[in-house]
Amino acid sequence: MVAEPGGPEDQKPQADEARSAFSQPAGVGKSAPPSEEDHPTSEFALPSGLTPEPPGSGSGSGAGSASGSGTASGPDTTGSAFAPPRTYSARDSPAFTPAHGIPMIRLTKEAPWQDRMRTMLRMPVAERPAPEPAQKPDDAGPAVPRVLDLTLRIGELLLAGGEGAEDVEAAMFAVTRSYGLDRCEPTVTFTLLSISHQPSLVDDPVTASRTVRRRGTDYTRLAAVFRLIDDINTEEAEVSLEEAYRRLAEIRRNRHPYPGWVLTLAAGGLAGAASVLVGGGFLVFLIAALGAMLGDRLAWLCAGRGLPEFYQFVAAAMPPAAMGVALTLTHWSDVRPSAVITGGLFALLPGRALVAGVQDGLTGYYITAAARLLEVMYFFIGIVAGVLLVLYGGLQLGAQLNPEARLISHDRPVIQILASMVLSLAFAILLQQERSTVLAVTLNGGVAWVIFGALTRTSGVSPVAATAVAAGLVGLFGQLFSRYRYTSSLPFITAAIGPLLPGSATYFGLLGIAQDQLDRGLASLSTAVATAGAIAIGVNLGSEISRLFMRVPGAVGGANRRAAKRTRGF
Repeated sequence: MVAEPGGPEDQKPQADEARSAFSQPAGVGKSAPPSEEDHPTSEFALPSGLTPEPPGSGSGSGAGSASGSGTASGPDTTGSAFAPPRTYSARDSPAFTPAHGIPMIRLTKEAPWQDRMRTMLRMPVAERPAPEPAQKPDDAGPAVPRVLDLTLRIGELLLAGGEGAEDVEAAMFAVTRSYGLDRCEPTVTFTLLSISHQPSLVDDPVTASRTVRRRGTDYTRLAAVFRLIDDINTEEAEVSLEEAYRRLAEIRRNRHPYPGWVLTLAAGGLAGAASVLVGGGFLVFLIAALGAMLGDRLAWLCAGRGLPEFYQFVAAAMPPAAMGVALTLTHWSDVRPSAVITGGLFALLPGRALVAGVQDGLTGYYITAAARLLEVMYFFIGIVAGVLLVLYGGLQLGAQLNPEARLISHDRPVIQILASMVLSLAFAILLQQERSTVLAVTLNGGVAWVIFGALTRTSGVSPVAATAVAAGLVGLFGQLFSRYRYTSSLPFITAAIGPLLPGSATYFGLLGIAQDQLDRGLASLSTAVATAGAIAIGVNLGSEISRLFMRVPGAVGGANRRAAKRTRGF
């Protein structure tokens, strides 16, 4: 007899291996869920069915609804409790913390490279963020010696072009970080550049240096170097080491934008415009321009013979002074000899080196600042020597030079504004600026003279204080122009301060010394020195003020440049 399936014979006990030890025994039902009193949930947990808001969503996005319903939108939609309210302002209430955390500030990406590098240079090495290379290195890593050599060559061109020590260090630091080199320390002095790279805490550092032996004034080359640095710091522009070397060689080989005869005409135009600025007429303009062009050619002749720059300044200062003495001896009543000599001095005063020297001192680079200011002093002494030689000779011949005949100032505002713009234009050509920047610097020089004239004539402000205010606006506008063009600020500042240079105070101080009136002469020279210092400090202060308005994106307070000197002098 065959047993039916499911009979008693089939109901045999199963082995222990056939049943899991974690399965519930037969006949035992599922346990009831524990009560909330025994297992309380976190008060910060999201309710069931609520979808958390993703990071970066706006404050007006609707909250997730239950399953099966769509996402609500519109003006009646309730915003997420973790999103900032619509009336929230990060500038007024920086303490708000979003639900997904505070975004990390990336100094290497979210600001212009000049500000990023200045900020990181002031940081201790241990606090600097890790480099995020803008240029992809090879599989074997960056070629350290070649990167350091390229960095030194770029720094050499910047320092030789008159750039400040802080900006040169920032540029060198930017190049090394763009190619992936961490723990680099650039050092800039007046004639020596060095950079040190330590691969790790246990490896020996690699140090390279380069000496700056020649300096030249070519702001077109300076702007080209800044464009190269900007491309190196940009991820979208792939600039390999070979490409960077090729572009650097092209920058070195590039000819000046203006030929020599144009520079000579620009020197004459600068002197002529300066003579009109201090009260001269059309005839004075021509005579002052002729004297300045003769001085420029004489200085070129001395340079071709290998004479130092001191003697070049002595030679360049003599023809304008000789023109003024000659006019005095001929007794031309309608020509102002003082305006002719003053115009010639305007073309020689080293305003570029003065501004750079004071800027280095204010930013903490005291060795470089002392060297630059010493160079300015030597140039000034050369100008004094050249003018005094001619003035002594004129006095021996019977020239009647009257130090009481002060120059006419601010009596022809329209003509003087135009003369200040012509002066800035000629100065820009002498500095070999790009043609695209000449118009901006010309307008900047005109604005500087308008501010100076308004303060001295209308408000009765001291000329030194008015010069400082006008120079501050020049520095402010120059820094803004440079950020708009992503280049150096020097082309927009140096030529614009030309109308503010103390040419007349320098001349009357030298004339007083030549006539044995030392008290009067030293007082006038002191005014000239104070005016020059006001120009330099005003330009630097204007540049620093402009950085206060240009906030680093994403930075709440930790991305500002630290002070150059943290002590209080002890």
